[in-house]
Amino acid sequence: MSNKLNIVLIGNGMYSTGQGTDGYGTIVPAINEFNRKEQKVNLLHIVGSRVESTIKAREKTDKLQDISGCNLPVVLSPNTEDNLNEYKKAIQEIEKPACAIIAVPDHLHYEITKFCLENDMHCLVVKPFTVNLKQAQELTSIADTKGLLSWVEFHKRWDIANIALRDSYLSGEIGKLLYCIVEYSQRKSIPTKNFKGWSSKTNILNYLGVHYIDLMRFITEAVPKRVSAKGQDYYLNGVGVNTYDAIQCSIEWENMNKETFTQTIFTNWVDPDTSTSASDQKIKLIGTNGRFESDQKNRGLYLNVDNKNPKSINPYFCSSYKNSSGQLQWSGYGIDSIADFLNSASLLISGRIKLEDMPQSKPSFNESIHSTSVLEAAQKSLNSHSAWIDI
Repeated sequence: MSNKLNIVLIGNGMYSTGQGTDGYGTIVPAINEFNRKEQKVNLLHIVGSRVESTIKAREKTDKLQDISGCNLPVVLSPNTEDNLNEYKKAIQEIEKPACAIIAVPDHLHYEITKFCLENDMHCLVVKPFTVNLKQAQELTSIADTKGLLSWVEFHKRWDIANIALRDSYLSGEIGKLLYCIVEYSQRKSIPTKNFKGWSSKTNILNYLGVHYIDLMRFITEAVPKRVSAKGQDYYLNGVGVNTYDAIQCSIEWENMNKETFTQTIFTNWVDPDTSTSASDQKIKLIGTNGRFESDQKNRGLYLNVDNKNPKSINPYFCSSYKNSSGQLQWSGYGIDSIADFLNSASLLISGRIKLEDMPQSKPSFNESIHSTSVLEAAQKSLNSHSAWIDI
């Protein structure tokens, strides 16, 4: 059996192709780099719902291939008329075995992922998995029954800073964990401009904070037991976006030794647009022997030039650079997480590995159920005056 991949990328927006930015996104550059190294992509079908977006996505992918020197076999749709169900046609028509990367607004994850699984597609879903525990369990059951590779794109598991965090905790270096503090925020242009069409249908904990919920599971291998959350909605409601400005979420975790600790996540998406980075993010783990702190915005690179806002650069997520041939390449943990999924799918399809051989450290649907359970409990707490909700 061939180990070349047929891929359907559902969603052609900012994270997929860089629409609305001066870059090329993360997902298509990742697929491009995977194919540059492995030559394992037979076909990439990028599918959206609007012809206008298809045109913009084609401009991005054509330019990306030109500057990278790669010949990625790409088709895009829809091309003649807008169609919300265009992805169904692409999934049904692509030659199997195949995989799907689902990069659509949060509230569409369940419906589209279920259709992909039912049509025997290995799936990678951008975070959050879902915000409904019953839905997450249903999707996990379908994937397990069909023997399909099913991951959530929690790319922070590939960040070397977070791997160092995990190693420090698991080695016992910082002692017994007492508590964890997370600050994670984004510019207000994200909900009011970039994602204005759907930001009212999610909240900042679901869309952003979920990364650090999954990261706590990755670092500690603990299980969430109960949740309390509080939110504020002063600014965004005033500009026509019906969602919380900020949410503070406290999670009580229990590790394998039945020891408990608390994680508190402070998250918002109303930072000034003059912020030096799209995301401001910090995490602290405090234990009985000491602490581990990670400033995941300030990676030591800072750019300040005429006629532009100052910029803090994270070179470890998704960075482009010219190789010795003068062609553009991409690297970083955002690239690695997607390439790892594609490589695993290729090995699985070719029969070189079995599904049960996948390491637990990968963000499988089974692993991601933990973050979904927290999101569901947090919403119940928000609706119940910050009451503690048992999981």
